[in-house]
Amino acid sequence: IDYLSQGIDLSGIEVIENDLLFIARARLEVENQAKRLLEQGVETQNPTQVGTALQVFHNLGTLKDTIANVVDGYCTMLEENIKNALDIKVLTQPSQTVTRGGPGRAAMPTPGNTAAFRAALWTNMEKLMDQICAACGQVQHLQKVLAKKRDPVSHVCFIEEIVKDGQSDILYKFWTAVTQTLASQFQSATDSSMFLKQAFEGEYPKLLRLYNDLWKRLQQYSQSIQRNFNTSGTTDLFAELQQMEEDAQDIFMQKNEDYDPEKALKDSLQQYEAAYLSKSLSRLFDPINLVFPPGGRNPPSSDELDSIIKTIASELNVAAVDPDLSLAVAKNVAKTIQLYGVKSEQLLSTQGDASQVIGPLTEGQRRNVAVVNSLYKLHQAVLKVITSQSSFPAAAEQTVTTALKAVHDLMGSAVQPLLNSVGDSVEAIIITMHQEDFSGSLCSSGKPDVPCSLYMKELQGFIARVMSDYFRHFECFDFVFDNTEAMAQRAIELFIRNASLIRPLGEGGKMRLAADFAQMELAVAPLCRRVSDLGKSYRQLRSFRPLLFQTSEHIATSPALGEVIPFSIILQFLFTRAPPELKSPFQRAEWSIARYSQWLDDHPSEKDRLALIRGALEAYVQSVRTREGKEFAPVYPIMVQLLQKAMSALQ
Repeated sequence: IDYLSQGIDLSGIEVIENDLLFIARARLEVENQAKRLLEQGVETQNPTQVGTALQVFHNLGTLKDTIANVVDGYCTMLEENIKNALDIKVLTQPSQTVTRGGPGRAAMPTPGNTAAFRAALWTNMEKLMDQICAACGQVQHLQKVLAKKRDPVSHVCFIEEIVKDGQSDILYKFWTAVTQTLASQFQSATDSSMFLKQAFEGEYPKLLRLYNDLWKRLQQYSQSIQRNFNTSGTTDLFAELQQMEEDAQDIFMQKNEDYDPEKALKDSLQQYEAAYLSKSLSRLFDPINLVFPPGGRNPPSSDELDSIIKTIASELNVAAVDPDLSLAVAKNVAKTIQLYGVKSEQLLSTQGDASQVIGPLTEGQRRNVAVVNSLYKLHQAVLKVITSQSSFPAAAEQTVTTALKAVHDLMGSAVQPLLNSVGDSVEAIIITMHQEDFSGSLCSSGKPDVPCSLYMKELQGFIARVMSDYFRHFECFDFVFDNTEAMAQRAIELFIRNASLIRPLGEGGKMRLAADFAQMELAVAPLCRRVSDLGKSYRQLRSFRPLLFQTSEHIATSPALGEVIPFSIILQFLFTRAPPELKSPFQRAEWSIARYSQWLDDHPSEKDRLALIRGALEAYVQSVRTREGKEFAPVYPIMVQLLQKAMSALQ
């Protein structure tokens, strides 16, 4: 009938006047019935009813306009819902009846009534999320039916009818409208009411959780609607439809390159997040600024530190509703830890008295110990907080851990001056072994005269005193041992180095030196958890001692060579068995032993050390030839052989 009456003016033809009226009425009646059927079908999510109604509109040629009106209707309804949820007048009324305020009266919660206002607001927000979710579900359902339903005559899919004029899918259009409305309504509501603004900023994690829950529900609904349609029982309607080649997933299930629906939803929250994070940082910084007053001399007390840790834990716990918020708050926590480090560093004493090791603890040293202990407590406590966080994002954990590493480094640099002083003193004591006489022969009893040398007694006394006077006050035992064990390894290295340089070395001297080797283990014991933990240094100490009494040939074949004890040390030691004409490398260079020791520190590679030794051996050969000697010292060929072995091991 539409087709027949198109483009022709049929008015005034009396024969069909009544028919035209009837046709117009009938059309209206059909449209209204189809509208009711569509509303009912969408509301009860009945694809059969929706499909029938859409077929009617398709037949009437009004499918596209009808769909546009339905979607616009949902948008308008949600806009109303959002306005009502944020209506400050309703929220601040004790009863739900809105009375007109006097002219110019601002709506605000009465003092003491803020809690009721907040409770009403959050109830409204939860209701609003339900409304958004319901509307989305209905639009999604409509879109699914459109995507499946084809006209039985032309076999055109209904969705193509709508999309062909360059209209994107209806769910996308609806969602952009809703998210834009959310953003603009929230903006204007919080601009005009301080109370709303404070509620959303102060309790931002609550708001974010509501949004996250909404997003989760939308995705779950998408999955279930996908399943329901794929295994739909409404075969009567869909029998003639062929399944779409691939079920087009709706926007809640997939992220598009240029459009992220979740981001579109959360964009409206950005300003509240920024304000929340800025307040969170203030809450974290305040207790620290409080316990480090300008001009203060002491680190915070245990109670003060506890309050800082409680604040950190509380901020992280509240942010746990969302991984992105967790990461943002973790960055704030990292800044807090940095601030604590900076304030602590300002308390450290770096004057000369901080590194003295002669007398008892000075004031500066006492303060440094307190600062290191306080940094250690912070480090441990924060570590405990982040390990107790359930589902803490890896990136957030990494952020906090990096800040804690800086605290650990600061502890290290705080004790370094003291460690350097102790290390220097240990070296100075060990080098005094060259002032003692090791050239004596064995006494009649075959035992050394004294259990150990004087320098060893001094070393043992010094290390024991340093540990009890200085390091005992640190509460971070593992941290202290990590540092002092390195010092013990260095002490053993220096001891073996200097012992291998003693010249001349008599039989009695060997006995005393062997006793010193045994006593050395006792000397470094206070510096470590167990002496055997010192690894390679400990094995060197143990392996070198028996070599004192072995023949040079034996030494050259010792399995410890190269494996445990470097070749350069053994070669150095064999010089002591040579005549004075075969000069040690340092004697040839006319260096003091201290200078030679420094050279060895500056040249840790075996290659450099062996080259120096080779030079000394070559100089000896030259001197024998100059005086036209007939033979070399017996130890010389053994040393040359060892040197070649060492060089080939390097290859």
